[in-house]
Amino acid sequence: MTLSIDPNPATALSPNLKLKHIVQSLPKEVFAKDNSKALLMTLKTIVMVTLGMFAISVSPWYLLPLAWIFTGTAMTGCFVIGHDCAHRSFSNSRKVNDIVGHLFMLTLIYPFHGWRYGHAKHHKHTNKMDVDNAWQPWRPEAYQDAPAWLQVVYQAMRGRLWWLASLPHWAAVHFDWRKFPAGKTRDDVKFSALFVIIGAAIIFPIIIGTVGIWGFIKFWVVPWLVYHFWMSTFTIVHHTAADIPFTPEGEWNEAIAQLSGTVHCDYPRWVEFLCHDINVHVPHHISTAIPSYRLRQAHAIIKANWGEYIKERKFTWEMMKDITDKCHIYEENEFYQSFRDFNSNN
Repeated sequence: MTLSIDPNPATALSPNLKLKHIVQSLPKEVFAKDNSKALLMTLKTIVMVTLGMFAISVSPWYLLPLAWIFTGTAMTGCFVIGHDCAHRSFSNSRKVNDIVGHLFMLTLIYPFHGWRYGHAKHHKHTNKMDVDNAWQPWRPEAYQDAPAWLQVVYQAMRGRLWWLASLPHWAAVHFDWRKFPAGKTRDDVKFSALFVIIGAAIIFPIIIGTVGIWGFIKFWVVPWLVYHFWMSTFTIVHHTAADIPFTPEGEWNEAIAQLSGTVHCDYPRWVEFLCHDINVHVPHHISTAIPSYRLRQAHAIIKANWGEYIKERKFTWEMMKDITDKCHIYEENEFYQSFRDFNSNN
């Protein structure tokens, strides 16, 4: 189906703008779930990961890095499928979403419901200072009061080791069901955590028994670390830039935060192909009901109507250097201050 894109001259940002106004500018077609496209999405990831594992098995040592990069990037597609399931944009069936989500996120040892509930908070409070849980910068007093070892960790995760930042987030946030509200939410999180813990306890010994410790590292650990590179990179780029503020709760506007507080970033096309266009992020924040295979259609329409307010980037190492050199600690007027500036002023 071809979507018409007619710019709406009435669109404008104002304090009275509501998210529903932007959602209403999108046609119903971009919200439609398509079982065949969802199936194709899963088959593509299964085939690409299998191809990557085969490449690892036959590659000489000097080609292993290329095979690892390909396979880890393809494994990121498993996360994107789980991500759609968590947002209920994969299937109209809650049961299908839960089953597929658990299975695909098991490959990455990610507890489905623990991540789902935490991620929902991020979408509800995107770029709301002291509430959002995704790449929110620390306030100066929080950084200053932190123990030295934690300051070092924060410096590393905000600096050149940004690509490892999703690892402590994964380990600390999604497994401890006691941190979640009692009742169904906590029960769901507990089930997902035990599902991946028991799954790992069964699958990992089988892998090690079949291919040995080095085989386990070669076929799973290194590609898994490549996945975390992409997980960390996509998320920091989506929500961190010198011109994107985290806004105090009293000044926060949901529509402006979702439209202008997230970044559309173009990556090499093979990365976007393997990761199911997860980089097309603005429409996903306008409505999580948009399936990943319709994000590009939605983005084109949003851009036609609201283009001057959308932030678009192209992935470069220079861009990552800029983010990791400057965007460190919260600053009320300039949005961010670097560790160097903070240290020179304190």
